[in-house]
Amino acid sequence: MTQRATASHSRTARGKRPGARLTGIDAARGLALLGMMATHVLPTFESNAQLTPTWVGLVFSGRASALFAVLAGIGLALSTGKQQPLQGPELWAARRGITLRALVVGAVGLSLGGLEVNIAIILVHYAVLFLCVLPFLGLGVKQLLPLAALWIVMPPVLAFLLRPWLLAATPPLHLGHNPGWEDLGTPGALLGDLFLTGYYPVFQWIAYLLIGLAIGRMALTTAAVSALLLAGGAMVAVLAKWASVVMMEDWGGRRALEEQLADPSYPLGSLLQVNVAGVEQSGSWWWLATSAPHSGSTLDLLHTSGVAAAVVGFCLLLGRLAEWVELDLLLPLRGAGALTLSLYTAHLCVMAALYQKPLPSGWTVDGVYWAQAAAVVIIGGIFAALAWRGPLEWVAHAANQLGRYQPARIR
Repeated sequence: MTQRATASHSRTARGKRPGARLTGIDAARGLALLGMMATHVLPTFESNAQLTPTWVGLVFSGRASALFAVLAGIGLALSTGKQQPLQGPELWAARRGITLRALVVGAVGLSLGGLEVNIAIILVHYAVLFLCVLPFLGLGVKQLLPLAALWIVMPPVLAFLLRPWLLAATPPLHLGHNPGWEDLGTPGALLGDLFLTGYYPVFQWIAYLLIGLAIGRMALTTAAVSALLLAGGAMVAVLAKWASVVMMEDWGGRRALEEQLADPSYPLGSLLQVNVAGVEQSGSWWWLATSAPHSGSTLDLLHTSGVAAAVVGFCLLLGRLAEWVELDLLLPLRGAGALTLSLYTAHLCVMAALYQKPLPSGWTVDGVYWAQAAAVVIIGGIFAALAWRGPLEWVAHAANQLGRYQPARIR
């Protein structure tokens, strides 16, 4: 065999090795982490009366967290049979493992809920999302795609109808802060906040995990599927945003909402571009026509899901290119993506330590972000190069393995 043929054979074998596709998936998860950190540290609005959006708000707000959720669904698919979903006892074992893993993530989230920090922490919602999709783990891509489409359309309408009733309850079924251990004493408010009235409404966000499950059931090791995700996701994202612009600007949706708010100084236009979390979206059906980040509307779910699919496809193609040139181009990002629970927790602790305190002499907000981003990339790269698990990842993995354990039956 010639040297060139040997290299080609080696490259082919490497492309087929188990877990090869995780390079691009972990890199996308690393990007999601860096994007979420950017929205936590850097301003998403300028400090003026109009709240002019910054580039961080326009690029990352709503999209980074949605990518994180879609990747959660992809990860669940990859751990439960990939293209051939597990069935029978193996599926039930996987569900037990995922349940215990979700409990670990939820416990970390509830513990972080006690931090004084101006950041919406996603981990408790993330854990609940894991539990909510357990019934769908045995489905294939042909069942998951129509189910995801239905979930994108129906829950936003139901949430629009239910949310005012929950907020008008006495007391309101809304926390107004990150969920913590003490909130277990008020389960109604906790569940209302987690599913409908909070920053990451699980009821609508189940759509992200269903889409992720469907993507994870595809042949992600093929270039055709990666290219389809990139092109199809980009097209869906653009069309969803275009449809919202037409309805809000050309058909009078934004004007109707401004009239409902009855406050000429209210920066509705800026909020619709960056973040409407905290805005009471009730009283007008036009709220369902927005694609505003964190609105939980159909067009928001479509747009952010499309962006997530496109990013995943792009990262998978980069992973293939890296293997072809025999250079691990994605090592820093995929390292960070494999340690998201530990790195996200560390980031929140750093931000809590800095909260409402003057920055050290010579430091700027930009410097705080880039220092943390560099630390995330470097630490992630080191752990990936050494094939280490992060500390919290190790605990979550151990819980997952404990749940999946099936004692050998005596014959």
